[in-house]
Amino acid sequence: MTTSAPARQPEGERVRLARTIRLERRLEVPRWLPVATTIGAIVVALVISGIILWFAGGDPIAIFVHILRSSFGSLGVISDTLVTATPLILTGLACALAFRMRLWNIGAEGQFLMGAWGASAVILIPLVPAGTPSIITIPLMMVAGMLAGALYGAIPGILKAYRDVNEIIVTLMLNYIAAGWIAYWVFGPWSEAGFQLTAQFPKSAWLPRLSDFASSVPAFGGLTVHFGLIFGIVAAVVVRFLLFRSGRGYEIRLIGDSPRAARYAGINVARNTVIVFAMSGALAGLAGMSEVAGVVHRLQLVISPGYGFTAIIVAYIAKLHPYGVIIAAIAFGALILAGREIQPSGIPSMIQGIILFCLIASEVVLRYRVRIERRAA
Repeated sequence: MTTSAPARQPEGERVRLARTIRLERRLEVPRWLPVATTIGAIVVALVISGIILWFAGGDPIAIFVHILRSSFGSLGVISDTLVTATPLILTGLACALAFRMRLWNIGAEGQFLMGAWGASAVILIPLVPAGTPSIITIPLMMVAGMLAGALYGAIPGILKAYRDVNEIIVTLMLNYIAAGWIAYWVFGPWSEAGFQLTAQFPKSAWLPRLSDFASSVPAFGGLTVHFGLIFGIVAAVVVRFLLFRSGRGYEIRLIGDSPRAARYAGINVARNTVIVFAMSGALAGLAGMSEVAGVVHRLQLVISPGYGFTAIIVAYIAKLHPYGVIIAAIAFGALILAGREIQPSGIPSMIQGIILFCLIASEVVLRYRVRIERRAA
């Protein structure tokens, strides 16, 4: 048997190396990578936004400086930023909790509205007699708001758990139903003189503000931060404990990672689906209650500038971590607050959309590793 010798490379001829780029799925994600990709996505989004503003004839640096100055330039505007961030903290937690289990709750806006309606019903039906002190009225409004949001959130949970109905479509459509429900009450039975709002709540139904204690602490004078911020911080602590220190949280995270493995382990996926949707709705409902009791002190047609939708971006920026939601909510509260002074008014919404797009794109970096290989052509 004869064998032929391998062909030799002619002298003087160089071997060309071709580079190929390949995406390789990560088996393990480094702990620092989610934070790094989030920061990177936000930086890229701001650069893209700046380029668009520059092409439109604006000064991006001046606009960004104005946003910072209008949101954090003094103690008074910081207080206003925290007021705007309060409903975002609670709705952001609502989305983060559901997303942890890979339940795409796009209905935090509707659950927010139903929570505002439930809290208002305590005063406007009324469920308590006139003159009831705040120590009774406020807790009842909290319970009513959370219960209304939880029941509204349980609807897509039941449909998903027992009929496998797409929760994105259901929650999205329920937002419009909730808006119509609010419109009926503020234009109809609860309308004040035919206007699209109700009568103002009595002082016993107002959440305390820092300015209420200015007589004891003069520095609090004019500060609008209300007790709803405490609700948000406490809720973040509770949600973190639930997710990472409880058996229910372990089930939620396991179902989110692998529903098949969870079923194999004997976990009731359907029951957890309904529970998580109800808890998510309760958090969004508490946000609605804090807005009517802490800010507007009445129910009105336009009570939310889209808190429930912005909460989706907040949850993504926070990488679904409860404490990260607080930071992200404050940042977006600043963007919303400053946006009221920026013309055209669509600039903050544009920046929010670009940030969301970049965050979704950054998921590729989290899931896949870019590998460059060199081989002979």
